[in-house]
Amino acid sequence: MSARRCALEALNTWEDTSVYADEILSELAGKFRLSSADRGLAQDIFYGTIRNLFLVDEIIEKLRRGRIKPATQNVLRIGLYQIFCSGIANHAAVNETVNLARQHEKGLVNAILRNALRREDEFKSEIETWPLEDRYSHSGFLIERWEKQFGEENTRALLEWNNRPPSVFARINTLASDEALNRVRSETQPCLLGADHPDFFKVEGAPNIDWLNEGLIYIQDPSTSHSCRLLAPQPGEAILDACAAPGGKTGYLAALMGNTGQITATDSSNQRLQQTRENLDRLGVTNTDVSQADWFHEDQLPEESQFDAILLDVPCSNSGVMRRRVDVRWRLQPDDFTRQAEVQARLLKNAARYLKPEGRLVYSTCSIDHEENEGVIEASGLRVEEIQRCLPWENGYDGSFAALLRP
Repeated sequence: MSARRCALEALNTWEDTSVYADEILSELAGKFRLSSADRGLAQDIFYGTIRNLFLVDEIIEKLRRGRIKPATQNVLRIGLYQIFCSGIANHAAVNETVNLARQHEKGLVNAILRNALRREDEFKSEIETWPLEDRYSHSGFLIERWEKQFGEENTRALLEWNNRPPSVFARINTLASDEALNRVRSETQPCLLGADHPDFFKVEGAPNIDWLNEGLIYIQDPSTSHSCRLLAPQPGEAILDACAAPGGKTGYLAALMGNTGQITATDSSNQRLQQTRENLDRLGVTNTDVSQADWFHEDQLPEESQFDAILLDVPCSNSGVMRRRVDVRWRLQPDDFTRQAEVQARLLKNAARYLKPEGRLVYSTCSIDHEENEGVIEASGLRVEEIQRCLPWENGYDGSFAALLRP
């Protein structure tokens, strides 16, 4: 009951504020003192309802004509999500959801949910014929944009991908001691992803808290490794990680360099830089200097600063990680891609000034959009040497883009 009440309060808060869903859930899970299992249930219901918002609202519209108060609408949303989109038993979905409703509306909620149960097979058959916007709960402009870039079949696969809960992956920190590494590798051997993603594994169940606290592993999607390995930092080099927070890629660069050379890790947010320092300390990174820099502006480092290689992982639309970041699909607007591309081009221009004449720069995003990726690098004036794309429906993990550029 507490898990569902937490999910309902989270949904009410999410609708009324601009706070991100993960921040809302984190705060409320503490307030409700949820166990690990109950927090998992609350997250499934809360995130799952957000992912399927258009779908459950369409069902509500067909079951109940006329105005419904927002608080009641959200109770129905989480009940219908459980019935149509989760593996939760129907009797639990209905009974526990009815108990969430205000006393004078319990009868209404009970009637609508039980009507939904009676018509469950009818609805599931009908949903297959609905427009993609309603069926998969994505804005029409996103669907149209993706169909132009990827085609109808791949767009359908992407929509289905975005509506599934994400898998959790982790990277084994090779800066740890040999004894610790051997222990972690032996226990994660069945889950290791293989030669294409060395030291990455799929987390089954909850991550090992002791390993996380000791810096033996770092929660990180395999898609993030492409930009680091494309940069190919060498021991002894001077590296700039220009948009480094929260430090996952910085830590991987340090591991690839064996903690030698010098990494300069910058970000515009002091708060995020503190998190970066904590993460790097836990991972045992010793070759990195962390400082504030806002690459939207010129002259962020001393003029004499020159780097063998620069990793520029720019802020983006997050269109490749919508499954993981449930708010994204509802926050994006049609002009956001152009606006982001303009910012990204400016960051690229300002950071590239610190590249040695024979140096290399990797431009990367967690976007799958052409305008933010190919569009930016093609207009940069830099030579494109290699491109690596991760498309979720092909690769089986987050979407991303990385391009190796030369002066």
